Amino acid sequence: MTSCQTQYLLMLLLSVGVSAVEVQRPRGVPLSKRQFYEEGKPFTCLDGSRTIPFDRVNDDYCDCKDGSDEPGTAACPNGSFHCTNAGFRPGFIPSSRINDGICDCCDTTDEYNSGAACQNTCRELGRKERESLQKMAEITKEGFLLKQQLVQEAKRGLEEKKAKQADIQIGKKDLEAMVEALRTVKETAEQPEKEAKERHLKAWEEQKAVIQMEKDKAKMAEVLSELDDDADGSVSVAELLSHSELDPDSDGSFTEAEAQGLLGGVDKVDSVAFESVWNNIKDKYTSEANTETPAEVETPGEEIKEPPSDNDSEQYPEEDIPEEEEEDDEEDEEEDQDDGDYKQSPPPTQTPDKKEDDDEGTMPPFDQETQNLIDAAQKARDAFDESERALREVDDQVKNLEKEISFDFGPNAEFAYLYSQCYELSTSEYIYRLCPFNRMSQKPKFGGSETNLGSWGHWAGPEDNIYSLMKYEHGTGCWQGPNRSTTIKLTCGKETVVTSVSEPSRCEYLMEFISPAICQEPPSLDAALHGHEEL
Repeated sequence: MTSCQTQYLLMLLLSVGVSAVEVQRPRGVPLSKRQFYEEGKPFTCLDGSRTIPFDRVNDDYCDCKDGSDEPGTAACPNGSFHCTNAGFRPGFIPSSRINDGICDCCDTTDEYNSGAACQNTCRELGRKERESLQKMAEITKEGFLLKQQLVQEAKRGLEEKKAKQADIQIGKKDLEAMVEALRTVKETAEQPEKEAKERHLKAWEEQKAVIQMEKDKAKMAEVLSELDDDADGSVSVAELLSHSELDPDSDGSFTEAEAQGLLGGVDKVDSVAFESVWNNIKDKYTSEANTETPAEVETPGEEIKEPPSDNDSEQYPEEDIPEEEEEDDEEDEEEDQDDGDYKQSPPPTQTPDKKEDDDEGTMPPFDQETQNLIDAAQKARDAFDESERALREVDDQVKNLEKEISFDFGPNAEFAYLYSQCYELSTSEYIYRLCPFNRMSQKPKFGGSETNLGSWGHWAGPEDNIYSLMKYEHGTGCWQGPNRSTTIKLTCGKETVVTSVSEPSRCEYLMEFISPAICQEPPSLDAALHGHEEL
């Protein structure tokens, strides 16, 4: 029986005017043990250790090890005294408090021989308790009625979720079929697109080769003219030796034999034979126009400018480059990529990826037929991507519904209404936020980051009332301590609200949380009257 039920039971007993019936028994003996104290018969210690004459009961001398022979005196250190407290709750006090001059029992029976001026306050205490219990009983009753509504709402909600789940599953199958159909359309559209792009690239590569060949011939003619010092239309060994960079072994000594070797073993080659020579020297040859630089002459009256310091090149450290320059650099890098590097899904455009080429220029735009194929393939990709996104969203819906349907929201899903809700409590320093079945957090009121006090773990109440406690675990770690965690204690009430938060142990928080979902059904009057004898 829960504490709410017990309190409600007591309230019923007191409110109907039932009072303890005065039954003759030795002082300090509860009614439940009256049968062990029969006057005129030997008394057996309740632990069975020995039997004594009845006149030794309450004779102010402890005969039993368990102190059961002295329920009304202070003779036994381990004894207890029963306060009848008619009109209020009965109770027990240690025997050492009997006749100590302090009134512990509201009916004053514990001070029967001390001379203390005690007043019987049981009726007043009973009246106050009845009022408190009456109020609590009303809250419990209203809370339980709300709980019944929550159960019905949870039942309807569960049925709706299952129906929705079934509908989504049907729609999911149709969507999966659509995704596969659009995948086929996409792949079918991408094949001619790929072939058209490859043809375009191949044509561009061939065009670049022609351009490069023409440039190479022009360069060869230019070099032939530079080497032909005597303008006889041929290149000799002597003329070739004027370019030391052509030394085959690069040993710093360009000999006639080496020069003759470059000319194919002859002393001179004409413009026709020079083509084979050009292929051997073009990678090393340095144009005379490039090597001729004006001599540095110091002008009178003009200061010699010092070369810029190394630091000038670090005007902007890598991490401090202005955003505009960074964007320009990124664009340059993109433009420097290989001309043939096509994107899988290029945006619809009349030109391919425009990339600068120092020798051949820019790749020409796609022809209209190729562009049409690209546009058609992109349209198919967009349709396929959209269907895949829709399918992922449906999968998420299915997973979320399955999670909710299978979640432990209590014996009758009465706690289901807390799902996806959050409740806050503001203190002088913090704002505490509880999102049931999700997480618990703490945030400073005057600025600062939020601290995770634990994520949903499990129901943690005792076996007979497991849903009375929630456990939230694995929160933010404490400095040189464990991860934070929170225990949520649920109590019955008409509303759903956080009432208090404390930290009884370092990094371990305790929250008091009121909810009608925890309210238990009040006992009937018959059940309350049963056990009246215990008073």
